[in-house]
Amino acid sequence: MNTSGQNKARCLTLADLGAAYRERRTTPLALIEELLARIAAHADLGIWITLLPRERVLGQAELLGGRDPASLPLYGVPFAIKDNIDLAHVATTAACEAFAYTPPQSATVVQRLIDAGAIPIGKTNLDQFATGLVGTRSPYGVCRNSFDPDYISGGSSSGSAVAVALGLVSFALGTDTAGSGRVPAAFNNLIGLKPTCGRLSSRGVVPACRTLDSVSVLALTAEDAALICRIAEGFDVQDPYSRRPAQPTRLAEFEHGRFRFGVPGPEQLQFFGNDDYARLFDDAVAQLERLGGQSVTIDFAPFVETAQLLYQGPWVAERYVVVEPLLKSNPDAVLPVTRQIIGGGAAPSAADAFRAQYRLQELRRTTEQAWQQIDVLLTPTAGTVYRIAEVQADPVRLNTQLGIYTNFVNLLDLAAVAVPAGFTRAGLPFGVTLVAPAWSDYLLLRLAARLHRSNPATLGALPIALGPAPPFDWPALTDGIAVAVCGAHLQGLPLNHQLLERGAALLERTVTAPNYRLYALPGGPPDRPGLVRVAAQGAAIDVELWSVPSAAFGSFVAGIPAPLAIGKLTLADGREVSGFLCESHATGGALDISHHGGWRAYQASRR
Repeated sequence: MNTSGQNKARCLTLADLGAAYRERRTTPLALIEELLARIAAHADLGIWITLLPRERVLGQAELLGGRDPASLPLYGVPFAIKDNIDLAHVATTAACEAFAYTPPQSATVVQRLIDAGAIPIGKTNLDQFATGLVGTRSPYGVCRNSFDPDYISGGSSSGSAVAVALGLVSFALGTDTAGSGRVPAAFNNLIGLKPTCGRLSSRGVVPACRTLDSVSVLALTAEDAALICRIAEGFDVQDPYSRRPAQPTRLAEFEHGRFRFGVPGPEQLQFFGNDDYARLFDDAVAQLERLGGQSVTIDFAPFVETAQLLYQGPWVAERYVVVEPLLKSNPDAVLPVTRQIIGGGAAPSAADAFRAQYRLQELRRTTEQAWQQIDVLLTPTAGTVYRIAEVQADPVRLNTQLGIYTNFVNLLDLAAVAVPAGFTRAGLPFGVTLVAPAWSDYLLLRLAARLHRSNPATLGALPIALGPAPPFDWPALTDGIAVAVCGAHLQGLPLNHQLLERGAALLERTVTAPNYRLYALPGGPPDRPGLVRVAAQGAAIDVELWSVPSAAFGSFVAGIPAPLAIGKLTLADGREVSGFLCESHATGGALDISHHGGWRAYQASRR
């Protein structure tokens, strides 16, 4: 680990920094002075394109000095901005000087963070036009790994990741279309949040693929990433691709375990000869099982095929649209490898675009089957890490290999969080990624926080241990009404679509108190059970708890036929929730199946 010159590094997590301000152990002005000196000591790593003038940054810190630290959620928090995201009156280059412009106002997400008290330090280096996963494709210099300067830092949000890992800022903004926030997070021992597309406004961001772009967050802890996301998010009417939040289509109670996570089959995992990465991934699978997860092997092939569409299909034409005027007027202003990749976007026809859209839709439908089996997908973030010299000798092929586990996420409208997961014998970090359907962001971050702390860990490249979880007010996962289901509405069964069509989300799988009998009712299809509360000789019955949006609850209940109804049902832990019950008269002549413990077990016995 690269710890030289870092032994006195201050912990810049939001919780620790906030406590230091409240207890008057430091001030924003003192902190910024300290960080500017630290930044100067790392001038040879290719982190920055533009550092803000010293007087501007110190002036912002001084203005905060007279305010109560508790008055702003990000009071005095230093952060960095990838240089394809606008900061008012500072050039945005996208790592191409000929493309540069100076915006009159900041990007929506940047302004929200500044309004919350955060202090921008500068604009960070990136793979030119955010096209790359390596951090070597910039005329402003190669951005080097924070652990070993001979290795790539990952890209395209390379400078943002290294700035956070070395303790130069508390967090940084990146962008992530194909893995540009997750890969550098993995290579620098950070949390990398790739939010649901449209959750954070992309107004004021230079597009890569405008329909797929996501502003990403690189942070030291999952709690920090969650707080940054909460402050930066919000519907932006001026951004055509901004989206209003919705409930996730799948919701597991990760806090109490009993979740299912998918893992690619052994023959579908690629580590390109990196035995350490293979071993560490196996360790991560075992660790997630110890946290309460049940591993499920899934077919990863359709995810890989989706990933290949991003650069081998017509989506590269979106990149071409952004750079087309420059490529025609001054092609030499674009790096050769970047020009080669983006220039290929001029070739696809409209027919090619529609054919690819049709195939993508087919792959979406295919991959949806995986989410019937699992709550979250676990993959390596990257299959290996390369030396800078290796990437420069073979830039396209090696970059492509780094995107196998990341390129599919935005195309399939998924959320993802990269999580540190150990170190190789050479001291280089390894990371895994948790993936789930859109709007599962905070759920993934909660699980990421547990996984991150499940083994001894450090913060970025600093010799500072990751401490216990701080008190944290996690965002509410749902505002719906919890409903217990015990039969045909269970996940994957014939009537489950009635919940999914209303935006319902799975909360957990649990059991009732031992006060019930379960009967197989006559009639159908579909076959249905009846759950009846009894005064004696009851049994505990398996149920799923679903959150039904309040606005849809009435229509759901109205469609329930007699003798079934929604009443109050008691769970094994004493909670009372709304749930399916059956009128007792309907059980006359029905088969008592209580000894099976649930509807799924009964159906399995019949097969």
